[in-house]
Amino acid sequence: MKILIIDDEERIREMIKEYLSQEEFDVNEASNGLDGLELIKQNDYSLIILDVMMPKMDGWSTCREIRKISKVPIIMLSARGEEYDKLFGFELGVDDYIVKPFSPKELLARMNAIIRRSSLTQENKSLENKFKAEGLVVEFDSRNVYVDENLISLTPKEYELLNFFVQNTNMVFSREQLLTSVWGYDFMGDFRTVDTHIKMLRDSLKSYRKFIKTVWGTGYKFETGEKK
Repeated sequence: MKILIIDDEERIREMIKEYLSQEEFDVNEASNGLDGLELIKQNDYSLIILDVMMPKMDGWSTCREIRKISKVPIIMLSARGEEYDKLFGFELGVDDYIVKPFSPKELLARMNAIIRRSSLTQENKSLENKFKAEGLVVEFDSRNVYVDENLISLTPKEYELLNFFVQNTNMVFSREQLLTSVWGYDFMGDFRTVDTHIKMLRDSLKSYRKFIKTVWGTGYKFETGEKK
């Protein structure tokens, strides 16, 4: 499994590479966003580890460019741990956000959760490969989502949350259950992450935001009144 590290700190790259190599990952490195983008165009990566503060092209700009050409999972690294920075990263399409300093063991756990979740999504596709309710259509193969025949843009996490909901229609999930099922681990107990992504997803679905019901005192459920 091939991993790309994009970070201008050689010490960080070497630490991650040494640890991941012991876990039998094939690791490539880039010291800036421009070089990282060239490697992404030339290789098929299972996951990208991307630093925020870098010369030539910072992590935010690099993430935007990656998302134009690939849906590969991205873990963002940053010394900034403010909620605003994390939410900004999720809006750009990162799959996870780790604050420096961090342990290689934590990084590996989060990587495995993302990779495992991505694999299960592919394995568990329905035979129909499409969900439709009124004017909302989700195509599992292409990960395209349409609202009244208009293709809408979702972040990877918004799509995964919607995909989980449509695969589990009418079931009620607590915020903790959604963190475990969609994020793949206990996201430091930060349930606001769920609420923020629910709000983002509702905004993206426009009139079909009505399908995502708030169950007061419990969590959320996806209910359309139609069968999948």
